[in-house]
Order: sequence, then C-alpha cells, then structure tokens
Amino acid sequence: QVQVVESGGGLVQAGGSLRLSCVVSSRTFGIGAMGWYRQAPGNRRALIGSQNSRGGTNYADSVKGRFTISRDNAKSTIYLQMNNLKPEDTAVYYCNTGGTWTSTDYQAGEYWGQGTQVTVSS
Repeated sequence: QVQVVESGGGLVQAGGSLRLSCVVSSRTFGIGAMGWYRQAPGNRRALIGSQNSRGGTNYADSVKGRFTISRDNAKSTIYLQMNNLKPEDTAVYYCNTGGTWTSTDYQAGEYWGQGTQVTVSS
C-alpha cells in the first residue's frame, strides 16, 4: 500500500514563493521516480516537473527557472520549491509516484496525492 500526501499550498502574492511537500509512505519501496502536476479550473491536469530516483529532473517550459524539485529520501519526501509565482500558476498541485521517468518525459504511475491548492493573487 502506497500513500501520497501533499501539503504546503496556500495564498501568495505574485512574485512570492511557496514550497510544496509530498510525503510518500510505502512498506515495499522508496520514492523512486515522481512527478508534480497541476490542474487549473477548466483545464486538464498537466505535468510541470518530474524527477528520477537519482535526482535527474525535467521541467515544463512554463515553470523552468522558477520551480525546483528536490527530495529527502530519508524522510520519503519530495519538494517543489516555487519562486516568482504568477497568477497563472494558480491551480491544484498533485504529486505522483510509481511512474516511468525518461530524460524527456514522465509517465504517471498509479499513486496520486489528494492535491493542494495554490492561489497566486495579482
């Protein structure tokens, strides 16, 4: 059984920062490859960044240079540091694990968190 729990969302002004956390609880394996997704109202859920177990990362162009994924394997936690936030970053952010990572893509696995709301005011 794998549980994924995100936290850290909230309301922030444009130009501000937030750090999201994603704790992965599993009895059988570590975090492995993972992805961060977001879904704004009326839009499909979209991949914004991913990381493999060795720390290799990919980012969507919309967040490249502003968002950073990191992990603490000892805490089974993945982080999404979001800087210089913009109103268009407003969305529910989801963490996914158990997927397949390549240097150009991440195919989502079956384990999703419940999401955390990020709202950026102008």
